[in-house]
Amino acid sequence: MSLNKQHEIHNRRFGRNLGLGLTLGAFMAIIFGLTMVKVSRGDYEPSRTPTATEVTQ
Repeated sequence: MSLNKQHEIHNRRFGRNLGLGLTLGAFMAIIFGLTMVKVSRGDYEPSRTPTATEVTQ
């Protein structure tokens, strides 16, 4: 048992922080998943700069 009783506002903040952390984690997982699917399907092609011979033609 702790010496000081935790105030009610700390419990509410913890709940809000936990919800925000889970939401942020889910968003990161979605972005990571979409990136992995796009890269594995071969849809991703890095932009390339034209070479000097392509520019002059």
